[in-house]
Amino acid sequence: MKIVDSHCHINFPDFENRIDELLDNARENDVHHMLCIATSWENAADVRQLSLDHSCISASFGIHPTTTDGHEPSLDEIIEKVRDPQIIAVGETGLDYYWHKDKPTWQQERFERHIEAAKQTAKPLVIHTRDAAQDTLDKLENHNARDAGGVMHCFAEDWEIAKRALDIGFYISFSGIVTFKSATSIQEVARKAPADRILVETDAPFLAPVPKRGRQNQPAYVRYTAEFVAELRGTTLEDIAAVTTQNFYQLFATGELS
Repeated sequence: MKIVDSHCHINFPDFENRIDELLDNARENDVHHMLCIATSWENAADVRQLSLDHSCISASFGIHPTTTDGHEPSLDEIIEKVRDPQIIAVGETGLDYYWHKDKPTWQQERFERHIEAAKQTAKPLVIHTRDAAQDTLDKLENHNARDAGGVMHCFAEDWEIAKRALDIGFYISFSGIVTFKSATSIQEVARKAPADRILVETDAPFLAPVPKRGRQNQPAYVRYTAEFVAELRGTTLEDIAAVTTQNFYQLFATGELS
């Protein structure tokens, strides 16, 4: 059995000098691959280096919608970064009106640059949205993000939003939030979403799933999320592991694991 953590941040300082430990823990829990996500121009190099040093780690490049410090790349600079063969995705990117309640124009323009870069490089988008689902989907639809494809990471919306994302060809990724008792609308999406369009993730070091809730998250814990999704869908962990692993390689076009 092989499970993929489709979204983590193991380059963050929380995990300094612990990569070997994290990877050992992951393997012990059948987690054989993970996508490490850049959130700024400055930490992109660390993410890329992890992917060079460890074959079980892939890398993305993007500027997180809440990142306000550091270099703000132009469209051409994003494209140049993303054309690197080590980079398999554009993001994470999107809109966040929780931390930016004034709906800043700069955030929307940044998102549009990422969408265009994804289309020009034919690499999928990794989408973050918080308190901004309608605007996020509007941007994706109006800027033809279907041409690039992508995933709604750490999905925390309802079935109506999920259907809009699915209708433009996007995947839905479930984090530890789906295991929380209060997450009934997300659990409904986990039951209803087509099997060939779902992924699982940790978003480590954040959002550890039950029964590890409250602890620092890590890629090994994606197993608990996969188990919970399997229970919701009335199937087995082995089935969800196989389906979500196949979906990961289908979306990111990276080939199968050896």
